[in-house]
Amino acid sequence: MIKILFVCHGNICRSPMAEFVMKDLVRKAGREGQCIIASKAARRDELGHDTHYGTKTKLRQMGIPFEKRKATLLSASDYVAYDYLIAMDRENVSDMLRLFGGDPEKKIYKLLDFAGENREVADPWYTGNFDETYADVLRGCTGLLERI
Repeated sequence: MIKILFVCHGNICRSPMAEFVMKDLVRKAGREGQCIIASKAARRDELGHDTHYGTKTKLRQMGIPFEKRKATLLSASDYVAYDYLIAMDRENVSDMLRLFGGDPEKKIYKLLDFAGENREVADPWYTGNFDETYADVLRGCTGLLERI
């Protein structure tokens, strides 16, 4: 079983989008029983809140199923629990390194690393552009699926 955790600042926009996109890609590839996929927040700002309406709107447009959920906080035990800890940006990577005390097993990645791009996933919280974020997430998740 491959365990994947997506991480962003508040766990309401980018990381849940990546979670649901990856679940959909894995399902369509017939590998649903081989992966556990989740998402969490690096910071406390949005804990308990459901996925942002902009993310839900974009997922609906693309025909990607999702469910009601609550933003949850990353914990130190997640380092042991997951095989891939995937950040949306450098700040998330820094938060994880601080919380985990490093990355001795080389489990931490930025999502777009899997697309061969050394950049951050566009943050729709600031840009309002969920189309751009979706394109980034899809590229990264597609590359991740090829990797695993």
